[in-house]
Amino acid sequence: MHVCLFDIDGTLIDTGGAGQRSILHMLEEVFQVSAPVEGIPTAGRTDHSIMVDLFEFFNIANTSENRQRFEQGYLKLLAEKLLEQQGRVLPGIREILESLSQQENVDLGLLTGNFEQGAKQKLAHYELQQYFDFGAYGDHHADRDDVAHEALRQIRERHAAELLERTSVWVLGDTPNDITCARAIGANVIAVATGVYSLEELRQCEPDYLFEHFEDVHAVLTLFEPPESLT
Repeated sequence: MHVCLFDIDGTLIDTGGAGQRSILHMLEEVFQVSAPVEGIPTAGRTDHSIMVDLFEFFNIANTSENRQRFEQGYLKLLAEKLLEQQGRVLPGIREILESLSQQENVDLGLLTGNFEQGAKQKLAHYELQQYFDFGAYGDHHADRDDVAHEALRQIRERHAAELLERTSVWVLGDTPNDITCARAIGANVIAVATGVYSLEELRQCEPDYLFEHFEDVHAVLTLFEPPESLT
C-alpha cells in the first residue's frame, strides 16, 4: 500500500501568484497597511506562520479576531485572483493523479501549508479536488513538521494496523520544507523542481527521488506499481 501526500503550490499547480496577490491586497483592504514585504518567505511554509510574521512585520495584534479577519479576507480575494491570474496545472499532474486514483494499492492525500479552505478553492478552480478526500493543512501550525504529523495521524485512522505495517508513505513536494517534514514522519520523498527552488537546491536536501518536472509520467508512476508488476 502506498499513501501519497501531495503539496499544492509549485507541485500540483502554479496559480500565477494568486495567493500572494490575495494576501497583499487583503492587508490593504482589511488592515489598511501597505509596504514592501521583505524577508518573509512563503514557499514551503504554512499560511499560519506567514500570517504571524506579517502581523509582526506590520505591528498588528495577533488576536483570534485578527486571525479570523486575515483568513476570511484572504479567502474572499483568493476566489477573485484565481480567476484573474493566468495559472495552470503543472505538467504531468492530471495524468499522474488520474492513474494513481485508479490503483487499489494507492491512497491520495494532501500535505500542504495552505489554509484548508484556500487549498480547496485552488483545487476546485483547477478541477483537481476529486482526487483527494483527506489532508493536513496549515490553518493552525507554524511548523510544517506538525502538519506532517497531522497527516500521519489521519493515515493511521484511515487504515487498519495490519495494513499500515505494509504501507509506504510518500511526500511529493517542491521545497526543502517538504523534504524535511517528510523525514519528520519517516516518509519517502519525491521532490520536483517546478516551484521556486532549483534542482540543485533540492538535491542538496537529499530526497529519495528528484525530478526536474513530472512530464515523464511513466517514471513517476513506476514507483507505485504493485510488486507483481515489477517483475
